[in-house]
Amino acid sequence: MRVLVVEDEPLMGRALVAGLRREAMAVDLVTDGGRALENLACHDYDVVVLDRDLPGVHGDEVCRRVVEEYRSVRVLMLTAAASLDDRVGGLRLGADDYLPKPFDFPELVARLRALQRRAGT
Repeated sequence: MRVLVVEDEPLMGRALVAGLRREAMAVDLVTDGGRALENLACHDYDVVVLDRDLPGVHGDEVCRRVVEEYRSVRVLMLTAAASLDDRVGGLRLGADDYLPKPFDFPELVARLRALQRRAGT
C-alpha cells in the first residue's frame, strides 16, 4: 500500500512514517496542503492520511480536491479536530474515514488496511 501522510507537526509526521513503514507500507510525508497536492499529481497513492489544520492549502480543501480529482485515492483524516461536528464535517467533505487525535496506532493501521480492501487494491 502506498500512503501519503500530510502532517505539519514534525514529530508526529516522523512517528507516523516510521510506524507505517514497519507495517510494510510505502510512505511519503509532506508538511503542508500545497505539497500534498503536488505529490498527488506525481504519484499514485492508495490512501492519504490527512491532518485538517495545515499551512498553505487547508486540509479540507485537499480533501475536496482528492475526492474530485483522484477518485481511487482514499482519505483518512487524522486530526485533533475531534468534536462530533468536526467528524461529521470531515466525512461530508468526502473523507472515507476520520480518526481523532490522540489515537492508538494499531487502530490507524487497521483502518488503513480496511480502506485498502474496500478500494480493491
